[in-house]
Amino acid sequence: MPLFQELDPTTFAGGRITGIEPDSVAADVGLQPGDELLAINDNPVEDVIDVQFYGADEYLELLIRRGDELLLYEAERSYEQSLGLEFEHPTFDIDIRRCNNLCEFCFVLQMAPKFRRTLYIKDDDYRYSFLFGHFVTLTNLSDHDWERIAVMRLSPLYVSVHVTDTEMRRKFLRNPNAPDILAQLRWLAERHIEVHTQLVVVPGFNDGPWLERSIRELAELWPAVQSISVVPVGLTRHHKYTMRVHTCEEAAATLDYVEALQPIFQERFGVRFVYPTDEWYLVTGREVPPLAAYDDQQLHENGLGLVRQFLDDWEGVKGEIRDWRLVNGPQSPVSNLHSLLLATATLFASTLRETAAEFAALTGTEVEVLPVVNQRLGETITVAGLLIGSDVLAALEEKTAVSSPDLIVLPRVMFDHPDRIALDDISPQDIANRLNRPIALADTLGDVWDALIGQSQVVYRPQSGNPAAHIPLRLLPDDEDNSHFS
Repeated sequence: MPLFQELDPTTFAGGRITGIEPDSVAADVGLQPGDELLAINDNPVEDVIDVQFYGADEYLELLIRRGDELLLYEAERSYEQSLGLEFEHPTFDIDIRRCNNLCEFCFVLQMAPKFRRTLYIKDDDYRYSFLFGHFVTLTNLSDHDWERIAVMRLSPLYVSVHVTDTEMRRKFLRNPNAPDILAQLRWLAERHIEVHTQLVVVPGFNDGPWLERSIRELAELWPAVQSISVVPVGLTRHHKYTMRVHTCEEAAATLDYVEALQPIFQERFGVRFVYPTDEWYLVTGREVPPLAAYDDQQLHENGLGLVRQFLDDWEGVKGEIRDWRLVNGPQSPVSNLHSLLLATATLFASTLRETAAEFAALTGTEVEVLPVVNQRLGETITVAGLLIGSDVLAALEEKTAVSSPDLIVLPRVMFDHPDRIALDDISPQDIANRLNRPIALADTLGDVWDALIGQSQVVYRPQSGNPAAHIPLRLLPDDEDNSHFS
């Protein structure tokens, strides 16, 4: 019996449509925002992966729920024509699959209280791994999930391994039922599913011989295992266990070890295979490698190569500034803005200071860098993406009490949320109103150059009379008790 006839429309989950692309299949047949897609060619769809997979056929039957009514649309799709659907969520059955581990270093378990609700969700969804590059542990998959991975060739996946020994990994994840990760990776390899892995290294737990063994055993699965990212553990002041971050000496030793392996793998595989994230270089004060050292691996979300991209982008911006000088004359003022204050987290501050000094010399603009200490999560959290709005406000208020920058530039990544808010819900507009100064967001010095010459699209100007201008400084109480400009 066709699904259309046997379906109970009151209980079956579907994907709520929020947008229709022009000239697409969905536009041609008359689908509407608010409709729910239930099935394609009699195949129920549980996420956008199903939509991409079943929607690739030339002849399509789309089962739609509109209100309490079921509608069946038939369409023929030309080879290059898009299905053209945008959805409220990428997964339709549940928003995101939850993690069944209790890792002591889990950032969610270390999160300060009273932040936005989504920060306390422990996600571990293989579908988000395939769609967005999220790292997952593969400890919560059903037989149905494994079948989908194989049938739909969901490759590559991004897997948090941490340590390859099964018993050690179970202790590390605090999950006595965690499967043998090497057996899982071999299963994927047999089905030609590629995997990028990561090892979050905790001193005294999975470093030393455990790290050496994990890298060796993962390398045996090349080319199915495409890469290993070696990541230093991050711990907030709310960490309740016995783990600690690396000392500078330990970080240097780990970096030495990983870099020594790279030429060996380069000779064996043609790529370096194992990659230390940027933080190892910044903590030890070493120069980050050129982009070529990352072998075109797309691992930016895991913190590989971002600093080098920033520095390489700056080399290009220098040329833009010099070209501007040639056109407008060496003595022409670049802008009516005479002073800039660039705020960042502590890890990236020294790198930003060096490049900001060059920027100031080339533009004739006074530029100062303000490192902001993460008071809410703790001084060991040193990246811009985890800066707290209230911490930034407090640091800027103290600074602007003694100086008057014409423009304050904040790292865009600290507002990396659909509503463009920081972890504690403070927005750039809130900060502009509070300080009564314009605020610009930037990823690179190219963005700062755009702001200086009036071409930035992300400048927030104070709004007089706006109630947000009088918001209290949102310093949350400490309960007794989880980029660029990065």
